[in-house]
Amino acid sequence: MKSTLQEIIAKNKLREKEYAAERLAEINNPFTKDNRREFLKKTALGGISLSALMGLSLSDTLAETTSNVKRASAPSDLKITDLRYCVTTVLGRTAIIRIDTNQGIYGLGEVRDGADPRYALMLKSRILGENPCNVEKIFKIIKQFGGQARQAGGVCAVEMALWDLCGKAYNVPAWQLLGGRYRDSVRLYADTPTGDTPAEQREAIKYRTQTQGYTWLKMDVSINQVRNIPGTLNNTDIMKQGSSQWQGGYMSYANTKHAFTGIQITEKGLDELAKIVHSVREMVGYEIPISTDHYGHIDMNNCIKLGKALEKYNLAWLEDMVPWQWTEQHRKITEALETPTTTGEDIFLLENFKDLIHSHAVDIVHPDLASSGGLLETKRIGDYAEEFGIAMAMHQAGTPVSFMANVHCAAATQNFLSLEHHSVDLPWWEDLVKTTWGGKMIEKGYATVPLDAPGLGIELNDEVVKQHLHKSDSSYFAPTTEWDEKRSHDRTWS
Repeated sequence: MKSTLQEIIAKNKLREKEYAAERLAEINNPFTKDNRREFLKKTALGGISLSALMGLSLSDTLAETTSNVKRASAPSDLKITDLRYCVTTVLGRTAIIRIDTNQGIYGLGEVRDGADPRYALMLKSRILGENPCNVEKIFKIIKQFGGQARQAGGVCAVEMALWDLCGKAYNVPAWQLLGGRYRDSVRLYADTPTGDTPAEQREAIKYRTQTQGYTWLKMDVSINQVRNIPGTLNNTDIMKQGSSQWQGGYMSYANTKHAFTGIQITEKGLDELAKIVHSVREMVGYEIPISTDHYGHIDMNNCIKLGKALEKYNLAWLEDMVPWQWTEQHRKITEALETPTTTGEDIFLLENFKDLIHSHAVDIVHPDLASSGGLLETKRIGDYAEEFGIAMAMHQAGTPVSFMANVHCAAATQNFLSLEHHSVDLPWWEDLVKTTWGGKMIEKGYATVPLDAPGLGIELNDEVVKQHLHKSDSSYFAPTTEWDEKRSHDRTWS
């Protein structure tokens, strides 16, 4: 035992000597920045010995003891200096933000698909000058400005970018900062392909499952798919006012909550919807899970009728049957059906998941990290649900930035099931970024968890992103000085 200890001591001394030499060379290097040189002098060239750490702050001590400090960064001296953005055409309109620092490193985040980048820009004046490694502190400063669904897009974008920055500063992957990983790859679920004919759809599904390698699919089972078949629905006049979620005014079908449309599914309508699911199940087989979504705005009783009509197809889940706020209705649907239920893609913060979890109103929570609060808050949601025996799947429809944020969170959350990938068939989607570990983001239906790459593990491929900027705003990380000044007192209590 003593000889082993002596051997460890000897190795440590040699390591300290070598490290001290490296640091001396860095101090003498004319290209070393002043703040980095000052940081090195503080530690008196003591390697990682205890004496070298005397008088350092907690963050500097952590940096030294892990020996993982990026050589261009002294984490305790980092300051946020800027926040800029660009808007891509992914999912119609999705913004990427970049948070810059005084040491040249930056972090990437994403405002959820369809949300306004100004949700993020208005936070700039609240975070300038802050140390980006104080992620939880900054999150508490800005979370009051987030709301449900896409209104949380700015807060979540900033939180993503902070973890990317913090990981780069300490030279560790984001999953490590969340407490470590449970898995090296993350299972994905993808849309079920359609076709003009059954034969065409069969080939498309074969390509999705065999060639692309996806082992979990999701499909729509919507009243919109049968609305033109006589006798399937009644009381459908409201659907003429705009049936898409992106269409219509405040009183349109798209903006009318489910219980208030008065639409009923007839027995014929249930049979027609069951035929759609039956056809896909026959093509896919029963080994691959099939989740379902987008039933249309129908009330709780019709949701239960539809759920019962589909039970024999052994679906993985029924998603968002009624608005997430209606906890009691979710609970009644869940208790009435054998098929698992889920909701959550529009819920901001753990506190708004708690009623659903406490009452077992759903079998699976389904947060969208770009709405739920970012990486750490989403992990907290998963961990909290786990305590009640509830699993977590993850909704995701964005660029590779939010995709990789989700991958790190999923890797660090034990009760995770599957992560949505909404851009499987977009040929240039993966080319928007370059991985910093040199591997592929996706292999045969699974996302790769970067084992060593710092932060989120990606950098933007500038030329490709510029080719896919939204025509309404073709700027590319232009200055945003008009958002620098804070003009309000934000405290929410007296």
